[in-house]
Amino acid sequence: MKINARLTPKKLSPKIDHVFEIAAHKVAALDKDWNPSGGTPVFTVRGKYTSRGWTEWTQGFQFGNAILVFDATGDETMLKLGRERTVRHMASHVSHTGVHDHGFNNVSTYGNLRRLMREGRMPFNQAEMDFYELALKASGAVQAARWSTTAYGTGYIYSFNGPHSLFSDTIRSLRALVVADRLGHVLMGEGDKPINLLARAAEHAKTTARFNVYYGEGRDSYDVGGRVVHESIFNCNDGNYRCPSTQQGYSPFTTWTRGASWIISGAAEQLEFLQTLKTSDFEAAGAGTRKDLESILLRMVLATSDHYIDSYSCVDGIPYWDDGAPNIHRLGDYRKKPADPFNEWEPVDSSAAAIAAQGFVRLGNYLASKGDKRASRYLQAGLTVAATLFEEPYLASDRKHQGLLLHSVYHRPNGWDFVPSKLKVPCGESSMWGDYHLLELALLIKRMAEGREYLTFF
Repeated sequence: MKINARLTPKKLSPKIDHVFEIAAHKVAALDKDWNPSGGTPVFTVRGKYTSRGWTEWTQGFQFGNAILVFDATGDETMLKLGRERTVRHMASHVSHTGVHDHGFNNVSTYGNLRRLMREGRMPFNQAEMDFYELALKASGAVQAARWSTTAYGTGYIYSFNGPHSLFSDTIRSLRALVVADRLGHVLMGEGDKPINLLARAAEHAKTTARFNVYYGEGRDSYDVGGRVVHESIFNCNDGNYRCPSTQQGYSPFTTWTRGASWIISGAAEQLEFLQTLKTSDFEAAGAGTRKDLESILLRMVLATSDHYIDSYSCVDGIPYWDDGAPNIHRLGDYRKKPADPFNEWEPVDSSAAAIAAQGFVRLGNYLASKGDKRASRYLQAGLTVAATLFEEPYLASDRKHQGLLLHSVYHRPNGWDFVPSKLKVPCGESSMWGDYHLLELALLIKRMAEGREYLTFF
């Protein structure tokens, strides 16, 4: 990536305003056209959102988009839409025991609404606040109950694949656990045993850092510093680690770039969260020391961020879907030129860029708060990626296209992504997570530009 050191949040403000102008129309249009009986919108085909039954993990983004548009623009119709749809459709996601996606669905809806009320952006109503907080408490506990233990003194929230499976994605669901913990909630287990949610979040983060991220230390023959594996497999009988795996990447020995982006954003936001805790409160949870967890998270996010910036992103900050994709060599040294969404060999993944960019910005701000001279590298990297995404060919300015962020990829190995006629790879389509994270990135930078309250999930 060629990092633009001259960018500032204020310089991006005109682009951000344009993003939210387009988003307001698209959010309202999708809500009008979508029939909830057909499932949850996941990604577009020929510019129209469709469902794809794998797990129900994107509905929170659909309604969260409306809430973020209100936050940025003050459009009361967007707030009304987000509130009403959350009440009507999101309850089943709060009690969903079969997924690892509570941070995606519930913090994006109930969490954002709670945040707005706490900030005074919407009228305070105690009963409504109690409703949001009850949902967040239950969500965090339900997510934490999906738990496997390892042979190494830690555990992890297991993926929808089953108790043997640790996904990199799930680090972004730790937000559900720590929000519930800060609300004073615990998971009650057998024999009325209280299980601390902060401790479980810390354990999951440590397990992810140890097994899903590589540090160039010779762990296997393909150990490149910052490499991320989508999935780690454990023996459920004795808790021992068995092997790397992947569901959506090309191989267990390459980096599926969206998986790496989940690590980058998830670790960075947890570092920010830890700064709000007293050392004594953290240690009282039985989660070890805050200093140790900070060190683990920082090592993980620095390694994965540097790998993204230096090893597999294009000069404009956009990555292809996997850094070892089978035909990526046919693109030549793609890292020395802008990404080409319309090439004939491998698709880019703009959603990976949007997710990672937020992580870069947060990492930069975290390091700046510590007086770390590395801060500007990551902040400017995040702004560089944002500047690319906030305009064509990534911003979907065509009002007939229901998506907002173009050139997102869902599941390349399964062939789920639409390939336009006369082209050979998926392009020109959007995903609900891509749209949401573009708006969350834009809102974060907008608040920084305006000197408003810093955007956090907590």
